[in-house]
Amino acid sequence: MQQIDEQKLETDSVYRFQYLADFMGFSSSDASAVQGAAMYLGPMIPEIVDRTYQKLLTYDATARHFVPRQTGFDGSPPANLSSITASHPQIQFRKEHLARYLSTLLGRTCDTKLVPYLDMVGKIHTPQAGNSEIDVPLVQMNALMGYLSDILLETLFQLPLDPPTMQSTLRAFSKLLWIQNDFITRHYSSSCNQ
Repeated sequence: MQQIDEQKLETDSVYRFQYLADFMGFSSSDASAVQGAAMYLGPMIPEIVDRTYQKLLTYDATARHFVPRQTGFDGSPPANLSSITASHPQIQFRKEHLARYLSTLLGRTCDTKLVPYLDMVGKIHTPQAGNSEIDVPLVQMNALMGYLSDILLETLFQLPLDPPTMQSTLRAFSKLLWIQNDFITRHYSSSCNQ
């Protein structure tokens, strides 16, 4: 039986990643499967981003988080919830962030070098990083990750992959998104030490 330092899971993000990857069986072959899909998914990122933001702007509970000025955005934020549209410059700015996120998942090796990025993706949606006015509730982050996961899986099913490659690619993305989701939810835990 492996011994796991549970306190270290809360304080050492690399240790946490290694534990999750080992537990879920996320291996170097899974990382290769994710990167192998990049040539197909890369050109589809704009459509995935547009669909995601269309969904986010459909609900006031998710759209309201785009009213405060986003960290790094220099333009005028939306005046209120009713003035938010998909073409608003701040929404375009946020779309660029999601596109970069997806490109990063596809283009970087899914190993411990990716851990600080996965962790920051979770932290940036809370007052712990970025804009202290932005505090996206966990239920909204879970909704987003569930929706994004579904879009990615739907898109993957359309790729011209042979059945074994399709299966390994779908499993790899599923594991990676669960790891990402853990690096989001850890910042909502009252026991989080970071």
